[in-house]
Amino acid sequence: MKNNVRLERTALKMTQEDLAKKIGVSRQTINAMESNKYIPSTVLALKVAQVLSKKVEDLFELDETD
Repeated sequence: MKNNVRLERTALKMTQEDLAKKIGVSRQTINAMESNKYIPSTVLALKVAQVLSKKVEDLFELDETD
C-alpha cells in the first residue's frame, strides 16, 4: 500500500511525534507507516486522515501487490 502521509504531514509542518500524539500511537508507528512497513487499521487510517484534514483515499492507495 502506498501512502502520502509524510508528504501531507510535512506540508503542515508537523513532526512524526506531533502526529503520533494526536492519534494516540508511537512515533515509531508513524515512521513505519510512512516507510510502508506497517499498514494501518481502518480506524487508524481514519484518525490520520482526520488530523491531516484529508480523505483516506487521498492518503492511502493500493498498489499492484496488495
